[in-house]
Amino acid sequence: MRRHTFLGAVTAAGVVATALALGAPGFAQSSAQRPLQIYVVDVEGGNAVLYVTPSGETVLIDTGNAGAAAVRDADRIAAAAKDAGVTRIDHLITTHWHGDHFGGMEEVVKRLPIKQFVDHGPNEQPPNPQQPQAPDFSRTTYPMLYAAGTHMIAKPGDKLAVAGLDWRIVTSNGDVLKTPLAGAGRPNAACAGVQPQDPDASENARSVGSAITFGKFRVVQLGDLTWNKELELMCPNNRLGTADLFIISHHGLAISNSPPLVHALLSLQGVLLGSKPSTGQAFELPSQVSATSHWPVSARQGVPPGCTPSAGQLALAPVHVSALSQTSVEPRQRVPAGVS
Repeated sequence: MRRHTFLGAVTAAGVVATALALGAPGFAQSSAQRPLQIYVVDVEGGNAVLYVTPSGETVLIDTGNAGAAAVRDADRIAAAAKDAGVTRIDHLITTHWHGDHFGGMEEVVKRLPIKQFVDHGPNEQPPNPQQPQAPDFSRTTYPMLYAAGTHMIAKPGDKLAVAGLDWRIVTSNGDVLKTPLAGAGRPNAACAGVQPQDPDASENARSVGSAITFGKFRVVQLGDLTWNKELELMCPNNRLGTADLFIISHHGLAISNSPPLVHALLSLQGVLLGSKPSTGQAFELPSQVSATSHWPVSARQGVPPGCTPSAGQLALAPVHVSALSQTSVEPRQRVPAGVS
């Protein structure tokens, strides 16, 4: 297979993502030939993922941490946008109202105008009487921010209007997709023997989840969705089908990332991307997937045209994917030894 030079290396500190360059020899191409770019920004425990379509339309999922880290994380998101050559966010999806997912929003707005704000509705997590309660961002500051653009409360089955992508909302506010995606809906063997966990009343279970299809390439990102909602989505039938790239849910914790989700999505040797949990038990890795990435990785790799990624070949920098066939991968550089 031919190799191509890596596109758009990120030089700003802290901007990291997997490098999967599919069918993308250069950006002097027409929009029909350009890749989908995915930047997974290192917000040090939170979440921020920037999608840039071939036409330059942008979707940002989450904005990193609150407090002192908000400026840092917003700067890193802005650096990813600069590297991609974009100056605005067309759609901001806030998966749920935990500070490591929405905390940088006010700072991001100062750096990049946002046209559409997408969420599951206001924060519904019961207050903890043993902790001081800060003002509810989703009911106070947030409406003032989305007043400058448009606002969408997402529901499963909704389609986000993103040119060139089939962007489907598959979970939101505790509800899950009822009608399978195209090509999905088969019985899920990974459901056998899997039991529900304790009910989750937190915002995690209300996460806005997306399945994004670009030609024959599909990526799934579900925020911090937890175990029981995953079972509702994937059992007894798999409503999502398989994925070429799965952004690991909930920091890699075992209270999410259930076998019926992860094993079914990656049954064709898709790629996992995410962070190693700093505390708690990591989830079970499917036998057909040989590695996951976490933030300290610094290598890059390319994937030749006509390919989609296979197991164990992850690195950091922009992801470049094209709508081509699923075949084997000849990586430019594999994940360094000792990185799991």
